[in-house]
Amino acid sequence: QMTRESSRFSLKVDSHATPLFSQEEFLPHKPGAKKETHFTDVSACLFYNAIMGSGILGLAYAMSNTGILLFIILLVCIALLSAYSIHLLLKSAGVVGIRAYEQLGNRAFGRPGKMLAAVIITVHNIGAMSSYLFIVKSELPLVIQAFFGKQENTGEWFLNGNYLIIIVSVLIIFPLALMKHLGYLGYTSGFSLSCMVFFLISVIYKKFNILCPLGDDHHHHNSTAADSVDSTADGFCDSKLFTMNPQTAYTIPILAFAFVCHPEVLPIYTELRNATKKRMQNVANISILAMFVMYLLTALFGYLTFYGAVESELLHTYIRVDPLDVLILCVRLAVLVAVTLTVPVVLFPIRKALLQILFADKPFHWVRHIGIAFGLLFVVNLLVILVPSIRDIFGIIGATSAPSLIFILPAIFYIRIVPEDQEPLRSRSKIQAICFAALGFIFMVMSLSFIIIDWVTGESRSVGGH
Repeated sequence: QMTRESSRFSLKVDSHATPLFSQEEFLPHKPGAKKETHFTDVSACLFYNAIMGSGILGLAYAMSNTGILLFIILLVCIALLSAYSIHLLLKSAGVVGIRAYEQLGNRAFGRPGKMLAAVIITVHNIGAMSSYLFIVKSELPLVIQAFFGKQENTGEWFLNGNYLIIIVSVLIIFPLALMKHLGYLGYTSGFSLSCMVFFLISVIYKKFNILCPLGDDHHHHNSTAADSVDSTADGFCDSKLFTMNPQTAYTIPILAFAFVCHPEVLPIYTELRNATKKRMQNVANISILAMFVMYLLTALFGYLTFYGAVESELLHTYIRVDPLDVLILCVRLAVLVAVTLTVPVVLFPIRKALLQILFADKPFHWVRHIGIAFGLLFVVNLLVILVPSIRDIFGIIGATSAPSLIFILPAIFYIRIVPEDQEPLRSRSKIQAICFAALGFIFMVMSLSFIIIDWVTGESRSVGGH
């Protein structure tokens, strides 16, 4: 979900010609103020898209390393924590009437707080954009290859992932990134969501079409993949309720990243019609619940199809059964469309953060708007093309930025912003927020420790990122 995924901030809806720091940051709208563009029906779609990252592809693998019951317990906990975190963000925003993450940082800790929030959002979202483009780079050549019925890459330019991500960036992502309002992307988000629903339905359908020991039942099966699993081992095709192994430690980070949507919360709040804290919290809760169901079903049916043979990227496991399977080909195309359409949604908050840092008092200008989008896409394309082991960098970024965005920043902003006369430091809600921030630090230390131990022991494990 490297989620999905990050305080991603709205370009203000009414930022037509007003400075980003002007009164428009404050909730009560003045009479005679400019008529705003609001997007009600699409906010939920935007929210789904904000939550749903590429991490959904890694969830079946996560379940194979925890067992069904432990996975469900962890998924419930993370979903509830994520909803509570959004509650803290909205409460802080409501108290001071600010709807930009960086501005909350500014109100809580002055300029350092604003810079910290902006930097974390930028780093996390550049990581997320890169992970989506990595999927395009690795999957799109294989899909084109399969459409031409080729068994291996024959080296033509249109089978070169580096050329393909540049083409996709120029023709699809860049034009969408030029939209002035995040709300317009709600329509592409709805399409992106339907692609992922198709992915889920296909995973459920395939469960009843693939028999367990893969090597014994499918003549299309790639024998080298079969060697990686002793498919005749006793109990290999049994589902486990609880299991623990070295990979289990990776499950919590995978699940945490699967729910990172916090950068988009305030931007979407800005574009919600008749926006109230209660209404936005409802949109968030419904979105989290829908994603919870989708994640659970994807993980469950993916796991029950392959059991111990499931790979960290679920789609690759299906290729072992039949590389030219038409349904799986369509699913891979749908996932590619979904991740491609998510990139512009992720780009918005980074642009907002950069505008807050570099051009705080300047009015909206198309040259800056377009220039930042171009620069970001250029940097991300360069990263994806030049850095072969970028997953390691993501590991570090993900282990630090995701806990910061889900746990630490919302909690410390809440503690600092909500006045003591409303809620004293020893009140139950403030104590909960302090515990919540502490949990975030524990998460961060755990995630970083696992990654460092992994590097030191030299074991390469790939996990589905957000």
